[in-house]
Amino acid sequence: MLSRTADHLFWMARYTERAENTARMLDVNYQTSLLPQSAAVAQVGWQGLLSISELVPAYTAKHGEITARCVMEFMVKDENNPSSIVSCLKAARENARAVRGSLTTEAWETQNQTWLEVGRMLRSGEFERDPGLFFEWVKFRSHLSRGVTVGTMLMDEALHFMRLGTFLERADNTARLVDVKFHAVQSDFFGTATEQDQEYDFYHWSAILRSVSGFEIYRKVYRDVIKPERVADLLILRPDMPRSLHASMNEVVGNLAVVGNDQSAETQRRAGRLRAELQYGHIDEILATGLHAFLTQFLDRVNDLGGRISRDFLVPATA
Repeated sequence: MLSRTADHLFWMARYTERAENTARMLDVNYQTSLLPQSAAVAQVGWQGLLSISELVPAYTAKHGEITARCVMEFMVKDENNPSSIVSCLKAARENARAVRGSLTTEAWETQNQTWLEVGRMLRSGEFERDPGLFFEWVKFRSHLSRGVTVGTMLMDEALHFMRLGTFLERADNTARLVDVKFHAVQSDFFGTATEQDQEYDFYHWSAILRSVSGFEIYRKVYRDVIKPERVADLLILRPDMPRSLHASMNEVVGNLAVVGNDQSAETQRRAGRLRAELQYGHIDEILATGLHAFLTQFLDRVNDLGGRISRDFLVPATA
């Protein structure tokens, strides 16, 4: 496969996944903001969302004070923000258009229709009328894109590069989400919090789980009250949780093995080693040595993998 074609397919999938992840985080923050809470607590939530995407400086330069309305505008409609939903969906569509001949008709039409429809919805004010419904629509279109791709594409290198993009992006997002959200909780992990803290924490942890479609899964796996260490265990180490770091790295390693070439051995080794650490890790050890340090290192290594995949298979980053 031509490296430029692989590059477009890889980034088409990454941008689609990024749009979905942004919609998930915005939706949970929006729903949580409707609960009784102080203005300071609400602002921490919106600032945390910007921190996940490393967009606090860019936002502050444009809008100044952090408010719910401005953050939602910035993260949904601002075409100058490369991580906004509209920017991600546009980039996904442009990458798909560049390799139209490598996609099935259904896969291309799904991407194209998503881009056309999001423009219509934003122009007509549907987002402002019901943000929750808009975020559900973005998530649904991402699900549809993945389903159509797997259901109609030949199981060749094109599909594997798309899957690589999807799960590398997912691993990055889940790690950022866990890191920022765990830092946002001031009460002690192990139960010394006041009753008021514990009540807030329940909604906080529930929101984190819902943002990765993990609330029902948590109940099914642990059958217990929501505890921070178990939330971390589910989102980091569980291989059967679809959006966990372990599950995402399983997919990255598997797809890398299929497309591997003469110069990708070191990339595959690093991906395999990272996956092995998740496979044989224990949440108590991770918490004891520092969750933030673990996730920071994980993000650095995922970023390194993205750069190596680009050098080994795709258009070089400097091109």
